[in-house]
Amino acid sequence: MASMITSQPHFVLIPLMAQGHMIPMIDMARHFAERGVIVSLVTTPYNASRFETAIHRATKSSLPILLVQLEFPCQQVGLPAGYENLDILPSPDLLTKFYEGLNMLQQPLEKHLQNQRHPPTCIISDKCLSWTSETAQKFNIPRLVFHGMGCFSLLSSHNIKFYNAHRSISSDSEPFVIPGLPQRIEITRAQLPGSLFAILPGMDDVRDKMQEAESTAYGVVVNTFNELEQRIIEEYGKAIKKKVWCVGPVSLYNKENLDKFERGDKPLINEQQCLGWLNSMEPSSVIYACLGSLCHLVPSQIIELGLGLEASKQPFIWVIKTGERYLELEEWLEKERFEERNKGRGLLIKGWAPQDFILSHPAIGGFITHCGWNSTIESVCHGVPMITWPLFSEQFLNEKLVVEILRIGIPVGVEIPVRWGEEEKVGVSVKKEKVEKAIALLMDGGDEGARRRKKARELGEMARRAVEKGGSSQLNMSSLIEDIAKLPSVQDKE
Repeated sequence: MASMITSQPHFVLIPLMAQGHMIPMIDMARHFAERGVIVSLVTTPYNASRFETAIHRATKSSLPILLVQLEFPCQQVGLPAGYENLDILPSPDLLTKFYEGLNMLQQPLEKHLQNQRHPPTCIISDKCLSWTSETAQKFNIPRLVFHGMGCFSLLSSHNIKFYNAHRSISSDSEPFVIPGLPQRIEITRAQLPGSLFAILPGMDDVRDKMQEAESTAYGVVVNTFNELEQRIIEEYGKAIKKKVWCVGPVSLYNKENLDKFERGDKPLINEQQCLGWLNSMEPSSVIYACLGSLCHLVPSQIIELGLGLEASKQPFIWVIKTGERYLELEEWLEKERFEERNKGRGLLIKGWAPQDFILSHPAIGGFITHCGWNSTIESVCHGVPMITWPLFSEQFLNEKLVVEILRIGIPVGVEIPVRWGEEEKVGVSVKKEKVEKAIALLMDGGDEGARRRKKARELGEMARRAVEKGGSSQLNMSSLIEDIAKLPSVQDKE
């Protein structure tokens, strides 16, 4: 083992290999480094290729970030080479193998940490990586759980399970009241996150280990801010009996355009092309439509979204996925000359989009979103009202927050989740007319629309203040670092 230096805190950040989980932890890693914390960011070669230029820029600025690349054992677990991220798994049938591969990263990581001159003082890991709890125990250091979702969905899920509220109803479509919330909110059993009951075969053990590991964690880190979910945050801390540090919106830690533009991956569209198109539009006139990196809707449903955007007569940016699964969509776009029909009014981005960069532009007036937490909080921090189109996971809970509590969104009308592997069974649930109507309401909407836009702008201002010097999230970040620094060091425990 290398000789140890203990003057500087050393945080080991371990995100789940999925875009929505990695992106906020990378933002957080850079901000910890700006605070003088040594950061080891743990990932695999394929995933590192998506963001290593951003890390390279940070290290060139003398920030103490080390990118730790561990080989993902695809061959050992029976996965094709390169299947190192959830968003490229073609089927949920491979999920158990993927998690088996994640578990096999434990030993090489521990070997790496044993040989560091700066011993780790803390592990911050995704809630899905339960084995990191054992690693923290071996090194006698605290483990903090990072949640890629907000406190409203966390508290709601906790209370539903604690009170067994979802067991008291007769059908999956019957609404019930979520217990223990400051406001009356109803949801159906079908719309609940899969973490509350078995959804995918073979995942029960994974889920149980996650919950057990979370129960032993020192605390929880959340990408939200006090002013957005104040009462919810307080109730969540009481419910789990742990410290909760709200340090977001972490996307606002990116100050440079290039960092915003390449956040998560390198887009196929270039920065000047994207910026030039946005600059040509009137303020608050453009609808941005993106249903997330894990969207698996059937092509016919995605086509309805495109037709609704076209029928709205509003300028729009439409992000669509590419690959073999979407050949039917590509053929339709070409056959119908969709891009040509909407030239000058519609911009199609195929593949990865610079979402935070786009949402921050004054031309954006609304966001059609799947209500993933990253998308939701990014829309909030840029003051953009939303049209909500939840798909699965905790997204229906996030819709409740946006529409019923914050009152900055309009639901497109989705009632049934589209779970991975069940897309064909659901088919088309939202026709173009629903999309067109929701856009009209969001962009006009009379007094109610004006109130919605005003509230969105106010929340955006609160978000920006939260991450400024003296803001709530900056103070929480300082509190987190100081709290870990006060704990007995590894040497004190030995």
